[in-house]
Amino acid sequence: MGKIKAGVIGVGYLGRFHAQKYAALEDAELIGVVDLDARRAWQVADECQTQAFTDFRELLPLVQVVSVAAPTIRHYELVQECLRHNIDVLAEKPLATTVAEAEELVQLARQKGRILQVGHLERFNPATEELTRRVRDPRFIEIHRLAFFKERGTDVDVVRDLMIHDLDLILSLVPGKVREIRAAGVSVLTDSIDLANARLEFDSGCIANLTASRISVKSMRKFRLFQPHTYLSVDFETRELMVVEQTGQPGGILPGIHLETLKFPPADPLMKEIAAFLEAVVTRREPVVSGEAGKEALALALDINTAMRQAHLR
Repeated sequence: MGKIKAGVIGVGYLGRFHAQKYAALEDAELIGVVDLDARRAWQVADECQTQAFTDFRELLPLVQVVSVAAPTIRHYELVQECLRHNIDVLAEKPLATTVAEAEELVQLARQKGRILQVGHLERFNPATEELTRRVRDPRFIEIHRLAFFKERGTDVDVVRDLMIHDLDLILSLVPGKVREIRAAGVSVLTDSIDLANARLEFDSGCIANLTASRISVKSMRKFRLFQPHTYLSVDFETRELMVVEQTGQPGGILPGIHLETLKFPPADPLMKEIAAFLEAVVTRREPVVSGEAGKEALALALDINTAMRQAHLR
């Protein structure tokens, strides 16, 4: 079918990387980039040897696919217009600002027969992919996602900025619905929540405890999962997976206990994410992180925010 004509709407911190990946992929042709800041649009366009636009509508007739990496508040408008023009969309997380908006985008993509993928990047970490293959019956999950303060992403609270990555991953691993949420959070450097903790209980009985902070003095992205006879621990930053498993066989760190540590080579999750998106476009199969999955992660993030507000009022 030849090279896929691609564009990027919003070329700030993340959007610039999207543009670079499309420009580097052999099966894609980066037709243009869009940003309201003309200087930034021209700078990224020059870097990626493509065209610059300040009005996204000028790009739509020229492309087959787009990445939407504009501020979250504009996702609904931008994704909707792209889908209406029969363009397949990779939207950065969160998909929209409300569940109603997200549901409308999912339905529109379905009506138009378009691919709608959401940018939950952690799914493309090689350690995450191996973790997913080994999960059978999760009973308890503990997650810490701590980051240095950056002004990017502060248009939303830390739950929708950082914790939502882990919410998406949990929802992909744990069957059933969340039946109880307990949460607390505080604002420190912005007007929204910068540090949050949430305890989720699923119908299956699985408990997930999550902490997310964007005001940490150190960076940490660790995921621990316990299931019958197995403990799995992932360090997303070092791409390392530790597996402690009860085998019933002699030997190991303790009788009948086997320890395995898998360290994966450096990878480019964003390149993998965009390549997977283009593969879904070509095959017309549901993407790894569908619009529906993005909507469910957003819904849970907003439910956690509601639980935090209610806890504050008590």
